[in-house]
Amino acid sequence: MALKIFFFFFLALLVLNTNASDLCASGSDGDLSVIPIYGKCSPFTAPKSESWVNTVIDMASKDPARIKYLSTLAAQKTVAAPIASGQQVLNIGNYVVRVQLGTPGQVMYMVLDTSNDAAWAPCSGCTGCSATTFSSNYSSTFATLDCSKPQCSQARGLSCPTTGNADCLFNQTYGGDSSFSATLVQDSLHLGTDVIPNFSFGCISSASGSSIPPQGLMGLGRGPLSLISQSGSLYSGLFSYCLPSFKSYYFSGSLKLGPAGQPKLIRTTPLLHNPHRPSLYYVNLTGISVGRVLVPISPEHLAFDPNTGAGTIIDSGTVITRFVSPVYTAVRDEFRKQVGGSFSPLGAFDTCFATSNEVSAPGITFHLSGLDLKLPMENSLIHSSAGSLACLAMAAAPNNVNSVLNVIANLQQQNHRILFDITNSKLGIARELCN
Repeated sequence: MALKIFFFFFLALLVLNTNASDLCASGSDGDLSVIPIYGKCSPFTAPKSESWVNTVIDMASKDPARIKYLSTLAAQKTVAAPIASGQQVLNIGNYVVRVQLGTPGQVMYMVLDTSNDAAWAPCSGCTGCSATTFSSNYSSTFATLDCSKPQCSQARGLSCPTTGNADCLFNQTYGGDSSFSATLVQDSLHLGTDVIPNFSFGCISSASGSSIPPQGLMGLGRGPLSLISQSGSLYSGLFSYCLPSFKSYYFSGSLKLGPAGQPKLIRTTPLLHNPHRPSLYYVNLTGISVGRVLVPISPEHLAFDPNTGAGTIIDSGTVITRFVSPVYTAVRDEFRKQVGGSFSPLGAFDTCFATSNEVSAPGITFHLSGLDLKLPMENSLIHSSAGSLACLAMAAAPNNVNSVLNVIANLQQQNHRILFDITNSKLGIARELCN
């Protein structure tokens, strides 16, 4: 009997390791692995002293900076910003995708970001960058872009002379922490077996500070320099992802580009367009239920207003869902009322309670136009590393930011298929276990 148990245990480990190895592959036909930043398939390693929950708490502590950035995007005539002032928050990239740049392709693990447009990567010779850089000298398809090219007129933050042609240059600072200089360039982008020629991205030549994603960023926003826009008809303005849990060390999610392999039956909600924040994916959040109680929330705190930027977005780079203070307070108070007992804070979470009360924890449902997103407990609660506390995995927008945005973040999206149909202005959500 003992021998049989050992055999099955060994077999399970073999299957697990084999599957994990397969999931590290780059994918094919527009289907790529989405990797937690500290997952097995990622080249990045978490601090050894931290548990996964402490790592999440650390990542969530950077959310306020990102909320500030998302909330203060200024109205502008152009619709993309490859390198925009204030993007120091991008170091919180929680998921990466494996891509290849150049010919032949050079592997880069780039942060997945739905609220930004352009891609950018550290290039060879870069001072202050990570050890892994893109070597343009080894690519036969690399080219710089000068200021006469239309891509330069689609971006802001460029430095171009008033007369004559010169490269599209960027020189941005990140508050007092980080800065970098870059050039807008073109090269082939390899996504699994797909190739996008003449893909425009920022090539970083120098950097300082600790806030820049080590191997760059892939923008999946709605502007003309985003991956979806630059892919033309290849992906038909359609993509989806399934994000695995942060604690799923051995498993990857997936990024599906184009119509192939997308769920046929999926409930959708309209995507709203804000001309002042054109890269962001706004949805119409009409209400929130805690258990069977529809929380009383004044409509103006949920209403979409393109003039002020108010409303609700879905974002891959924010860790925990953030609501404007009146909304969060109403949701939190109803949650506490139904759980009962006493509460304590833990990091970014202000509603933590003994796990012995978890049986009383109510489910939370986001009501969107046309669909309801009912959160499983794993998407609404997070547990302390000791396992003695369970915390409501949401928070208020920081009170030192004039935020009018509600943000549905990646912890609440995990193990769901999120479908972005830009062409038809729809967003779909369906439960899918991608751990």
